[in-house]
Amino acid sequence: MRVQPYCVGSYLHIIKRGARGLNIVRDTSDYWRFVKMLFLLNDANFNNDWFFEKNTNSTFERPKHWLEREQIVDVLAYTLMPNHFHLLLRESHEGGVTLFMKRLGQSMTNYTNVKYQEKGSLFQGAYRSRTVEDDEYLRYVAIYIMVKNTFELFPNGGLPAASNNFDDAWEWAIKYKFSSLGDYVNQREVSPILSTNSLISEIMTPKFLKSYARDVILGMNEKWKEEEKQLE
Repeated sequence: MRVQPYCVGSYLHIIKRGARGLNIVRDTSDYWRFVKMLFLLNDANFNNDWFFEKNTNSTFERPKHWLEREQIVDVLAYTLMPNHFHLLLRESHEGGVTLFMKRLGQSMTNYTNVKYQEKGSLFQGAYRSRTVEDDEYLRYVAIYIMVKNTFELFPNGGLPAASNNFDDAWEWAIKYKFSSLGDYVNQREVSPILSTNSLISEIMTPKFLKSYARDVILGMNEKWKEEEKQLE
């Protein structure tokens, strides 16, 4: 496992992949459950039986008998892919990232094994992380997570096609429901998953985001390889 040293206040780019490259989500309900988990499991007062207690279709409604929500980590950005996911997290409480990632992994594995009548871990070992050390790298990582990865899902050609048709790909990407990109460009009401007092909201305004994303997507393909190597 490659997890770089970090402390309270650190920003981390995290990736967690499916075992043997297999999908970790298979239908629409699996995708939406992941979104719910990013909100409900980020809580010191959540109940392990949350899935059975939460009997409402509202994505972000907590059971009324739970204590007041107390986040254990700041979620700054995310993108869910079929066989892995990316997160940008801030360690806001000591041990928060470790606990949050443990909950995510266990919950997704247990649910998948029951739903699809399988056994074993859903994931390829533990999560990988890379520490974000400055504002410039924070901006780059935000684009990597929310734009580059979403562009890989662009119909009829993935990232290469998206790079050649940036404006069309951008309009498609900001509507992708399983990434935080739409929240940052005011495409929808900002999700309660995201920490509103985060540094990223100060340095990645909607107007700046598209322009910067275009520069990164068109000019930094080699850096993608470096980032991916760091997270192997």
